[in-house]
Amino acid sequence: MAGVREGQGQLVFGLDIGTRSIVGIVGHLSGGRFHVLAQRFREHETRAMVDGQIHDIGKVGQAISQVKEQLEEDLNRKLTDVCIAAAGRVLRTVVTHVEQEFDEEHEVTEEDVYSLSTMGVEQSHDEFMKDNDTDLKFYCVGYTPMHYYMNGYQIGNLVGHKVRNAAIDMIATFLPDDVVNGLYKAVELAGLRVANLTLEPIAAIQVAIPEKFRMLNMALVDVGAGTSDISITKDGTITAYGMIPVAGDSLTEILVQHCLVDFDTAERIKRQTGAQESVEYQDIMGLTQVITRQEVESILEEHVQEMAEQVAACIRELNGEKSVSAVFVVGGGGMVPGYTERLAKALDIVKERVAIRGQEVMQGIDFELENPRRDSMMVTPVGICLSYYSQCNNFIFVDFNGKHIKLYDNGRLSVADAAVQSEFSNEDLFPKRGTPLTFVVNGKNRMVRGNLGETAVIRLNGEIADMYTQVHNSDRIKVTPSTAGTPAVMEIGRLPELSEQLHVYVNGTRINLPKTATVNGRLENEYYLIREGDNIHVQNYSTVQEIAEFMDVPLVGRIYVNDTPAKPDTRVYENFTLSWDVNAEISYEDLEEETEEDARKRREAKEAAAVKEAEEEAKRLAESYSADRAGVTVGSDGLLVREPAGQGSGANAGAGASQGGEPAGNTGPVDITVLVNKYPVVLKGKKEYVFVDVFSFIDFDLNAGGGRAIVTNLNGRKAEYMETLREGDVIEIYWEEVGRKR
Repeated sequence: MAGVREGQGQLVFGLDIGTRSIVGIVGHLSGGRFHVLAQRFREHETRAMVDGQIHDIGKVGQAISQVKEQLEEDLNRKLTDVCIAAAGRVLRTVVTHVEQEFDEEHEVTEEDVYSLSTMGVEQSHDEFMKDNDTDLKFYCVGYTPMHYYMNGYQIGNLVGHKVRNAAIDMIATFLPDDVVNGLYKAVELAGLRVANLTLEPIAAIQVAIPEKFRMLNMALVDVGAGTSDISITKDGTITAYGMIPVAGDSLTEILVQHCLVDFDTAERIKRQTGAQESVEYQDIMGLTQVITRQEVESILEEHVQEMAEQVAACIRELNGEKSVSAVFVVGGGGMVPGYTERLAKALDIVKERVAIRGQEVMQGIDFELENPRRDSMMVTPVGICLSYYSQCNNFIFVDFNGKHIKLYDNGRLSVADAAVQSEFSNEDLFPKRGTPLTFVVNGKNRMVRGNLGETAVIRLNGEIADMYTQVHNSDRIKVTPSTAGTPAVMEIGRLPELSEQLHVYVNGTRINLPKTATVNGRLENEYYLIREGDNIHVQNYSTVQEIAEFMDVPLVGRIYVNDTPAKPDTRVYENFTLSWDVNAEISYEDLEEETEEDARKRREAKEAAAVKEAEEEAKRLAESYSADRAGVTVGSDGLLVREPAGQGSGANAGAGASQGGEPAGNTGPVDITVLVNKYPVVLKGKKEYVFVDVFSFIDFDLNAGGGRAIVTNLNGRKAEYMETLREGDVIEIYWEEVGRKR
């Protein structure tokens, strides 16, 4: 069944599954009118339903089968799909607003409006679930558009208009899972598939209150056997839905107790006294009794009054604690004598404004069969059929790994949606990683992630599929869970710290040495496989002996590290100088008396002396440059620029010495030595050097900041990157640590 979305004229089977009876109608929409081709009516043989809730699914399924078979015989064709409605038991409603933006001006189609409505249903469901304070699972069983908007302005019908923005106000209704499940199961037992599900008051209002009357503040009351379903209209739309679990059966039960009869006999008494003056019956003792119409009305008077007052209270609550202008009553339960009069009194409106609606609301319905039934019992089933054309609200059932699950059909259901509904673990859909490897490097925790495993294997009806493959009713989905990958494995040589090199000067030549590492205090080679919890320390030095072995040269003669006598186990750090005099004879035992601590203090003293000497030289140079201050100008970029000799003004203009102390007239490259982080660095290959040139002669990774700021000082102050360097300048370059102030 495709309905109006795929073309008018196709048959629609509507089924009103009531507490006391089942009414089936088959027809089609054509030329704006609904044509009824067949109708059948059947009462339940037992109380298989109570208050709109199915109690005996099997017996209700049998009754549906009988109605279906009769209709099939009338039409001489098989019926496979059916539209149904649910009673408003434990009804919840949500009012929502959704919008759809278009990239350019777009002409709205029926499909666009349908898509907008679907978006509204999904958003309503999300909003409802946020406030659902019960353990019950609820489903949307119907929705009604309240207002449409075109580019922010309210409009009656979007179709055909060109818009950049389309929007809708919608009221959506929700019922518990058990109500929906019972209906679907009973229909399934009858060999039918649900094509559309709506709410009974939504269906009834399709017929009972045409759109032209919805500007009025009115109420529709569908009084069935088990429930009284209520809807409110105002300002051209439906504004609220409600329900009370009191209707015709509650009156029948009173007659059961008073007359001492079974439920079916009491129901017959109630109906017949509505049309005749007296009814004869037998009580449970087998005695023949007669009861008059006046007696029945007297017995039921108090309870009819109570039912009317409860309906009136619900109407006021739904209408903002105000009465309505008029009430239409449909359904068999509303035919009880005196009901409409008492409802009018409870609402404080004249009795003429509360009326039973039946044949008079069927003006847009053509009954193309002999002796059709046109009373108020037909309002809801006809409305169920019409609801199919105005909304598509349905659930589908699929088999997921042997589990029968229900999905709300939004037209875009996928395997992933089915997995979520069946509570299949999301982790079992996606590849899982193997066990990670955690260890410590230089005091900091490190983790290597495991390898990815295989993704889940998904089959839809036996064919290979993926998570995004669409699913349809009765599909069979089989998902083999994803697997975990192999655990993380890493050789110590792959550590980034070991990819860096140690740079030292050996007998005047710059040597690049590989770094080494200890694991749990033991020196390991680059092929060592890191184990869980290992404590790794990457050494930032090499010993004299290790350097000699790396260079494959004999270690003979007197050894010097930074011009200080050393031994084979003396540590050599970044930019240290190492030399040995192969012609000198030295016994390392002569150095035994100097401890490691003494050697450290001696190195620090020598470095401090070098720093002091460099600072004094910088001070001397600063004083000499202050004398020819006039020879310095400020360039357009804000940097200091020294004018060429002979062009500046001041005492030293035209002096014959260059900045670096070289003789005047020397135009070739010059070498200067600066102290970088307390170590001497020789700058070569240029006539003049600026601060940034230093980075070409030192090993400093500018990408290793990790969000920290770089500190660059020159002679104790912040350096400018383009300022000139001179012999003996003292430079500091390092990453500023968190919390450390420059």
